[in-house]
Amino acid sequence: MKSNKIKILPDNIANKIAAGEVVQRPESVLKELVENAIDAGAKNVEVFIKRAGKVLVQVVDDGIGMNEEDAVLSLQRHATSKISSLDDLNELNTFGFRGEALSSIASVSIFELKTETEDSDIGTFIKVENDEMKIEKGSFAKGTSISVKNLFYNTPARRNFLKSHATELKHLIDTFKKIALSNNEISFKFWNDDDLVFQFDAGTRDERMQSVFADNILDALIKVEEITEYISITGYISKPTFLNKSKSEQYLYINGRYVTNKSINHAVFKAYDHLLEKGDYPFFVLFLELDAKKIDINVHPSKLEVKFDDEKNIYNFVKAVAQKSLGHYDLIPNIEFDENSSTDKLVNKYSNPSQQNDFTDRPNFVGGQQTTSPKPKSFSESEIDLLFNSLNKDIKKSAPKDFSEHPFDESRNTEIYHIPSNEIISEEETPKQDTTFVVALHNKYILTPIKSGLMIIDAHVAHERILYEKAINSFSANLPFTQQLLFSQTLQLDPADYQLVKELEPHLTKLGFALKFFSINVVVIDGVPGDVKVGTEVETFQGILEEYKTNETEKHLEQRDNLAKSYSCKAAIKAGDKLTEREMRILVDQLFATSMPYVCPHGRPIIVKIPLTEFDKRFGRT
Repeated sequence: MKSNKIKILPDNIANKIAAGEVVQRPESVLKELVENAIDAGAKNVEVFIKRAGKVLVQVVDDGIGMNEEDAVLSLQRHATSKISSLDDLNELNTFGFRGEALSSIASVSIFELKTETEDSDIGTFIKVENDEMKIEKGSFAKGTSISVKNLFYNTPARRNFLKSHATELKHLIDTFKKIALSNNEISFKFWNDDDLVFQFDAGTRDERMQSVFADNILDALIKVEEITEYISITGYISKPTFLNKSKSEQYLYINGRYVTNKSINHAVFKAYDHLLEKGDYPFFVLFLELDAKKIDINVHPSKLEVKFDDEKNIYNFVKAVAQKSLGHYDLIPNIEFDENSSTDKLVNKYSNPSQQNDFTDRPNFVGGQQTTSPKPKSFSESEIDLLFNSLNKDIKKSAPKDFSEHPFDESRNTEIYHIPSNEIISEEETPKQDTTFVVALHNKYILTPIKSGLMIIDAHVAHERILYEKAINSFSANLPFTQQLLFSQTLQLDPADYQLVKELEPHLTKLGFALKFFSINVVVIDGVPGDVKVGTEVETFQGILEEYKTNETEKHLEQRDNLAKSYSCKAAIKAGDKLTEREMRILVDQLFATSMPYVCPHGRPIIVKIPLTEFDKRFGRT
């Protein structure tokens, strides 16, 4: 009789196989043990590491502890206190639930567990080595202490794949910080080779952010908060000058659990829209709270990935909240001289972060804040009669004797301004008009004073931002304004450009272009948008086509976004174009009426501020 080829593996082999998924490196052990401590209701958690976790990973907590029976069961496969039915799997509110971690860890290490409950005088000690369990009784601190020694000592191949001490320690610290960030009500300590590296005291979320990152981290961040019945989001996103060249500083938590989700990360990225240059990524720490039934956390061995049953709406919600939060702050950076540099290098800083909804640090002629004369005094009927009765006398007295009107003389101003003698306004009392100066620097930059110092605006990219938003709005409004040309302009295009113009014609019409198509690749321009400079119609139109094709090849932009960016770039005023003071004031006023006045559609900064303190420093006033 032939023996069966398929066999059920012994527990010791099955545990080692399971450990291959659950325990990948010392960091995996740290994560499982600290999460177990949090699930046990711990208020203080200490982590002890030796030789980057290869010799020791120990987690000590003051949670509820376990009795002997539970302690022994915890080391069995699929033994858990977190779920008892299939319905529980759909409403997970704890970190652990599979019951695999401890048995897998114990199978590839020398495992020691000490635990004692609050209402017991005697605790339990369990040691597992080479799949043999030893149980003793003793008096221990309330809570649980688990030590994992000599990880992978019995699986040399796995141990050989561990990286250097520095690399493994980095993974340990990263995971420790991620868990500590979302549990600010718990105190954490991290010891490495007998040195206390981190101590995070229980406190507010702001305090935990400062402990984990830096004391001044909040100056570079914008708070996010939106509470709804379906989903709530709180946390922090970075100001545009606090960006990274990688996605490593992005922390997303779903119901308190650190996870990765490309959709949510992309939603935050899109919220910044044109604030980011290529290769830049925002820093964020976001906490999403929603019904556990709406998510699936059981899709990854380490529970790092999560799936939503309504991902599209959650994506839109996160993006909208992030955009709203960005819009509540004045995001114009200060530029200051870098004192640590050997040369006077200017650097962007947020040394004086604005408060929420504080937009006062702008030119005082923007947004209707300019100084205006008081409304003229209203007169009663009796005062009006008195005024007109004395008007003729005033005219006779004020008219020169040699005055004679001639039909061919130049018109003269004969209007008389009558002011009652008792209401003559002194020079000191006369309301003064807005005296805020606006000057052009080399017909390229606009300089104007603000409350904190001096504001400098790049005129070209400011006009780009204005035209871009005007173009985007025109696509939706479908109310084009066309400036008809006195003489139509004819363009001979190559076949590819001719087809491109025909494809874009509906959008070009909404922008304000009036086009006619003829055979042999001929396009006639009868009208252009009002913002196109007279005499540059053909040049601007061709420039839009070239820019559109470049963006299409290099940036793969959506059609309307691409056209709006191409149009704004080519129709905007150029460096060297001279603007009158009135035109500059209108330009600045229109800029601050846009939804994103800080950067142009391509991501270049539009505005910077030089604080008055910087001038004082340069002139020796400090």
